[in-house]
Formats: sequence, structure tokens, C-alpha cells
Amino acid sequence: MDGTTRSPRATGGTKQIALALQGGGAHGAFAWGVIDRLLEDGRLAIEGVSATSAGAMNAAVLASGLQGGGPDGARAALHAFWQDIAHAAQYASPFRKLPWEALLQNGQTNGQTNGHTLDYSPMYVMTDLMLRMWSPYQFNPMNFNPLRDVLERHVDFDALRAGCPIHLHLCATNVETGKVRVFDGHEVSADAVLASACLPFLFQAVEIDGEHYWDGGYMGNPAIFPLIYHCGTRDVVIVHINPIVRRGVPRTASEIMNRINEVSFNSSLMRELRAISFVTSLIQQGRIDRPDMKEMLIHSIRSDEAMAALGVSSKLNADWSFLCFLRDEGRARAEAWLHDNFDAIGERSSIDLRAEFL
Repeated sequence: MDGTTRSPRATGGTKQIALALQGGGAHGAFAWGVIDRLLEDGRLAIEGVSATSAGAMNAAVLASGLQGGGPDGARAALHAFWQDIAHAAQYASPFRKLPWEALLQNGQTNGQTNGHTLDYSPMYVMTDLMLRMWSPYQFNPMNFNPLRDVLERHVDFDALRAGCPIHLHLCATNVETGKVRVFDGHEVSADAVLASACLPFLFQAVEIDGEHYWDGGYMGNPAIFPLIYHCGTRDVVIVHINPIVRRGVPRTASEIMNRINEVSFNSSLMRELRAISFVTSLIQQGRIDRPDMKEMLIHSIRSDEAMAALGVSSKLNADWSFLCFLRDEGRARAEAWLHDNFDAIGERSSIDLRAEFL
């Protein structure tokens, strides 16, 4: 037994899905909004979650909330968690308070707006220069991480390890081997979540059982294979944080670094989706006839336009108004996805994998 309490089989008009949650710092509030709307809708049962970085935090809080109070408890837990994140960061943010929603509605992209830039607050520039000159082993020798206290206030990790209500899989990157490490339900701890979210320029590598880990986004953002192996449902809903498509060639140093970040943190997911597409084609052509192989049905909730309007530096912005903007964007995208694709769940993929990822 892995310590996981299997979720009840969907009944009536309820359909089972698995969630794949990308990481992306404060942009993880977009996934919070998506989850909030899916739970509010009530027609979907979440059987499992595979998640990375900020997605791992959302996943742990989701599982803890479900365990303590069902869907309503999970919604309340996520709201309280992100509110606490904003409270913890309000005196330390390197960003000016900017009218995020108005800027995006005006069509400003990559941080450019009326003579101001979202990427170039003086404090952010100083922070960026410091991170290029000193490592977290130098500027944070005591290895202080405020996220630990926030996580432990909102997640009962002992209870999750004893009987997680969903299949929970959190991805991290082994520093020495470069391999992806997936922490399953009976292994989930504050350290596992922090390992999944350990950006090496900000935090010291997280040590677990003698191994050291960095952010899971380098090798699985998120990994899909745990959901294939451990969930009964064939439907995987990917909640994207990092935009896949960004039109135009980046020319400034900031734009280039921003796009490199997006491509890097999408690469492992895109490779895995290409493999899923390949296997799906073999199954559909009748070239694979094995009972242990199943055709996965892939769905996608994303907002490339909104996310592409935000520079990579805004992933460090935990201002409450910004988090709420991202939450509301996630809710709106989830609402549109439910309207357009609910009938596809259990029947077919709602995205064309070959067109999107091959």
C-alpha cells in the first residue's frame, strides 16, 4: 500500500479526471483559479494530481483541503493559502504596485506599458544582479525559506501520508543525477514540496534521504507518466502556466531571458506529450494490442495571451491584487473549457496533440 486512499468512483453525471499542474511561481495563482472553478462546478471528480513547483503547492493544499472538507474545504484551503502567501510577501516584494488587469486589457505585452516596465523595478534589478553574483549558500547561509512556514500552516502532511484522498505525485529534479524524482502520497512532506519548488538561484538544494533536489520544472513540468501508471481515468487535464506560443522574436536581453525560461520549463512536458501522441497513433492504427496499454485523453487549460503579457520577473510578485487577477483569469479559462469540452471527457482528447506538439 502507498498510503493513498483511492478516490470514490465517479457516479451519475460526475466524471473522473486527473490534473497535471505546471509550476511558475506566483503565476501558480492561475492554476488556483482553474481548480477553484472545477471544484465549484461539481461535475468532475479529481482522481489524481501530478504537479511541480507552485503546482506542487496547489496540489498539496488541494489534497489537504479535500481530506478535511471535500470540494468546499479544498476551495477554502486554497484561498487561505494564497492569501497567506501574499501576506508573507507584502513587505518583501521587489515590485511596484501596478494596475495589472488594466495593463493586460490594454494589450501591453512583455512588461511594456506607458513608459514603465513590469520587469525593471529598481529593487528587481538589484535583486537580479545580486542573484548573478552570489548563490543562496552565500546570501542565505541559514537557508531560511518563508514558504515552509506557510505550507505547514495550511497542509497536514502527517494526515496526507496516512491516507491521501487522491493520487498525489510531486516532481523534483535530482541535482546530481539529473533524473526526475516523483514523490508519491506516502512520501509527501513539506520538504518534498519545497524540493519541487527549489529554484537554485533563490534557495539551497533541498536534501531528502541523502539526495539533493532542485525545482522539478527542469525535468518534469509536470510529469504525466505517474497519472498514466496510477490513475484509472484516461483523462488528463493539463493546467499550463508557461505560455507555449509567444509571437515575435525577442530582441532585448530581458525578452530573450524570458523566452528561454518559457521554452526550458515547457520542454519536458512537450517531449512527454509527443510520446503520448505517438503511442496514441499506434493504438488507433491497431499496431498495439496489449491490455496494459491505454489511449490517454489529453485536455488543456491555458491562457497564452494573458501569460505572455507578463515577464518572467512577475513570477516573484505575490501582491494580493495580482494573485487575484491571475485567479480570476484561471476561473474564466476553466469556465470556457467546461462549456466547450465537458462532453469530450471520457470520449476523446479536446486538443490535437499532433498539431500542438509535433
